[in-house]
Amino acid sequence: MTIEIGGPLLLVGAGKMGSAMAAGWLEQGLAPHDLIIQDPAPCDDALKLIDQHQLVSGEDPALPTPPAIIVLAVKPQMMAQILPALADKANEQTLFLSIAAGQNLKTLASHLGDKRPIVRAMPNTPACIGRGMSVACSNQYVLDAQVEHCITLLSAVGNIAWINDEAQMDAVTAVSGSGPAYLFALTECMALAGIKQGLDPKLAWKLAKTTLEGAGALMRHSTDNPVILRKNVTSPGGTTEAALEVLMGKKGLPKLMDKAIRAATLRSKELSGE
Repeated sequence: MTIEIGGPLLLVGAGKMGSAMAAGWLEQGLAPHDLIIQDPAPCDDALKLIDQHQLVSGEDPALPTPPAIIVLAVKPQMMAQILPALADKANEQTLFLSIAAGQNLKTLASHLGDKRPIVRAMPNTPACIGRGMSVACSNQYVLDAQVEHCITLLSAVGNIAWINDEAQMDAVTAVSGSGPAYLFALTECMALAGIKQGLDPKLAWKLAKTTLEGAGALMRHSTDNPVILRKNVTSPGGTTEAALEVLMGKKGLPKLMDKAIRAATLRSKELSGE
């Protein structure tokens, strides 16, 4: 497999997420001479890629031609500072792909100029191991071929879904963008609860972590949906049923998760200035 996008790809921001994406692109066949990294202080993983593939990089690397795609993988608060200069490096055909949280298409366009093709994507942290979930949307200036390029690039680090209504991105952020933290929190709660029941702390943490890892792998490989998988573990009158009566009760996990997703969605709207 090869990744061909019709010109150079400029990756702006080489932190954990940016370097993970770059690694995925190179593994999937993007030619090293087509990847240019702009970052004054790349993370260690990015430095290894730069050295291994002899990538052009730096605080303001030279570009042979205007990039076909500029991927924005920097912190949201840096956008206003860097976007005008990046707009000068682009031409009318350059696609901007942003993975910065809280930066909607309108905000990005206000810094880049009118009629720029822009895609906004929300990946999550498992992209760092190639198991991410990304959701993307675009403005009206993005061509079909550019959509396909974005799907290829984002697929290199996991799964992707495309939506037409940008307003859904706030809920996307709440479910999948923030979602890994919910699972980590559940692992923490399970381990601490086990310790309270007398388990050795090392064993409790191992049990919680390994159980959730295994359950996630089972869910990935099973053709059954999570509801069926939950029922398969729950014997009538057994220990799992006793626990689920608490977790799934009136004040349990369904109500708490609804409140949590609503809170995260509202916060995403606030950060986007909506």
